[in-house]
Amino acid sequence: MSFIKPFFISLFSIALLGSCATSPPKNPENICEIFREHRDWYFAAKEVRERWGVPIHVPMSMMFQESSFRADALPPRDYLLGFIPWGRVSTAYGYSQAKTMTWDDYIKETDNSGADRDDFDDAIDFMGWFIFKTQKINKVSKWDAYNQYLNYHEGWGGFKRRSYKKKPWLAKVARKVDNRARRYSSQLKSCEADLNHGWLWRLFFT
Repeated sequence: MSFIKPFFISLFSIALLGSCATSPPKNPENICEIFREHRDWYFAAKEVRERWGVPIHVPMSMMFQESSFRADALPPRDYLLGFIPWGRVSTAYGYSQAKTMTWDDYIKETDNSGADRDDFDDAIDFMGWFIFKTQKINKVSKWDAYNQYLNYHEGWGGFKRRSYKKKPWLAKVARKVDNRARRYSSQLKSCEADLNHGWLWRLFFT
């Protein structure tokens, strides 16, 4: 039985290495491959579905659009006079590209003071909360990735004012998000049963 202790130490070491630096998935166009590579992401997304009633494929598609699944994603730089670096165009940051003010509202409403925008679990929970609130405020279905993304980009007030009507490019982006969400939904149906069998993996690595 002497091999048991080194075995669990090795498992623990691998888990620590995985938690320190999570790289973007190698195949972000396939949600099954995303979750096979980052199995803890699947369980986090599943918890969001259970907590907020949000289908997994919608926030995942939106997150891909916002950050390409990069933990430290930042918006483009702003420039004074067109060439002097002058901060960023917004306070968005992390996987979800949540703006500071909206993130603070999320923390207050969910009492999740330890949440970080560069933590996948917290970021996708934030997106689940936002999608849930969008349904309550603007009556947009949680399964409607197109209009959910317009709300996410423009804010609830902007969506009510139809600010997106002045941005033809945004409609194209929202359509991309919707199409990807549909693909993700179809893909997930083919692999979720296998992903759910990862209870032993979850026991040791989450």
